[in-house]
Amino acid sequence: MLKEFKEFALKGSLLDIAVGFVMGAAFKTVVTAFTVGIVSPLIGLLFNTDFKDLKWIIKDGIANAEGKIQGEIAVLYGEFLTSVLDFIIVAFIMFLIVKAVNNSKRKEEAAPAPSGPSQEDLLVEIRDLLAKK
Repeated sequence: MLKEFKEFALKGSLLDIAVGFVMGAAFKTVVTAFTVGIVSPLIGLLFNTDFKDLKWIIKDGIANAEGKIQGEIAVLYGEFLTSVLDFIIVAFIMFLIVKAVNNSKRKEEAAPAPSGPSQEDLLVEIRDLLAKK
């Protein structure tokens, strides 16, 4: 069983998946930084606040000595919208990558193989040559 697992783990496709997973996680970090650092502040201009800090306060809390609010109950819709925006950006980029890969595969498949006479044509020629003798 250990030998089978080793063969499975060292297959090229599994390593490709692992590399893709790590690159995807790194890409997600870049997209999150882009959304939080660039997109959210621009959208926040519309609301006069940081977009990620938008919330609907259901119950007010009390400020403690450090200035932090305790006991507040709120719906953090700004954070949710930021995550949705991250997802849309990542999904769109992945769509473009898959589309490019599919287009390159279609071009490879569309390239016609060198056409020569079919097997039937060759047999007909052989038959005709034999008939002439």
